[in-house]
Amino acid sequence: MTTRYDAGARNVLGGELASCSTQPMTGFFRNGCCETGAQDVGMHTVCAVMTAEFLAYSRAVGNDLSTPQPEMGFAGLKPGDRWCLCAPRWKEALDAGAAPRLILEATHEETLAIVNLGVLKDHAVKA
Repeated sequence: MTTRYDAGARNVLGGELASCSTQPMTGFFRNGCCETGAQDVGMHTVCAVMTAEFLAYSRAVGNDLSTPQPEMGFAGLKPGDRWCLCAPRWKEALDAGAAPRLILEATHEETLAIVNLGVLKDHAVKA
């Protein structure tokens, strides 16, 4: 089990925030959870399941998540990987028709400031 940065963190359903991924290790705090705090200006709160479509979209808008960057300890993402996305970027991808599915139990409640729960549920997959 991953050490949590904020043991009181809640998910969009009101429960305890579940881990998103440790393989690859994700989260603003690189602890596997989509937690956020004052330092996280990007709001990395959406636990998304990567798709080829989203990875291509993200690359096209300037955030290449699929190319490895070994110097940064980043192996690159592939379809099926879970990753903590910035809530505004997820919403942008949604509006462009390229949003990946997400895990509600691992998506931080702060996401609700950007996207309503009904929309999130429409794009959810089971953990």
